[in-house]
Amino acid sequence: MSSGSRFGFWYCLRTVIAGCCLFVVANYAFSVATVYQFGHPQKLLTESDAAIVLGAAAWDKRPSPVFRERINHAINLYRAGIVKKILFTGGSPRAGFMTEAAVGRRYAIRNGVDANDIIYENHSRDTWQNLVNAKALADDNDLNSFIIVSDPYHLARACFMARDLGLNVQVSPTPTTRYTATQSKLRFIAQESYTLMIYQWVQHLANFPRLIRILRTLI
Repeated sequence: MSSGSRFGFWYCLRTVIAGCCLFVVANYAFSVATVYQFGHPQKLLTESDAAIVLGAAAWDKRPSPVFRERINHAINLYRAGIVKKILFTGGSPRAGFMTEAAVGRRYAIRNGVDANDIIYENHSRDTWQNLVNAKALADDNDLNSFIIVSDPYHLARACFMARDLGLNVQVSPTPTTRYTATQSKLRFIAQESYTLMIYQWVQHLANFPRLIRILRTLI
């Protein structure tokens, strides 16, 4: 191989690597902006069939401060007539303990929510499972529109997942969050932005074979 060819190869390789790095940085910056935007929605909420409360830690029969704020926010939406029902999600981290959803239901009933207006599932362990199980409950109960309730910077990923599952959703962040210190807030935004970016990459890769099939029909 001539020196000119070797130079051309390494130049192309560096160009490809630089291009890939630039793409990742730009994609991550877009994810950060998306996470921030979903945490500060500008549109007014419209009436929906149910609020989906994403699970969070429960301490025996008591909701953790994070989970309590999510429940309280859903209760406020219910009292204001913006939602007709509240759908709780979340399983138990350990056998023998009350599930997150059951803790949420118990707390909501004690704060004046009609038990007939509460739906819950006890098996999910993460955001994706929360929403998959919520969709199954929604289908069983003829619910068609939803407001997802969670911490502000968690909502972007939750919303993308919900829409990928075919759910008609709006988002409503809790007015308070445990991520108040600048350092913890930045860490949470960085983590959620990274997770959102990876999730979208996985979704695009999953759709790639279908895209190839569509392109073949056009050739």
